[in-house]
Amino acid sequence: MIPLGYGKHVRADRVFALVPLEGSSRGDGRRTLVHVEGIDEPIVASRSEGAIARDVAVALGQSSRGRQDGAAIPGQEPLF
Repeated sequence: MIPLGYGKHVRADRVFALVPLEGSSRGDGRRTLVHVEGIDEPIVASRSEGAIARDVAVALGQSSRGRQDGAAIPGQEPLF
């Protein structure tokens, strides 16, 4: 389970997209939209996309700790 803030949690293996909020969309603790498999609308999180992404990676056993070199995660297709 990954904490999103506001007492909300989601299963790490169901998160498929994180969208940072910018400009006027951000406010009142709104920081990231979290798209979760099986839920039609994204969930508003009060945590940053980076913090949520790190928690997802750790929960899935693919710790991103120390991975600042852009190296690919085994089993994941590179996007760029």
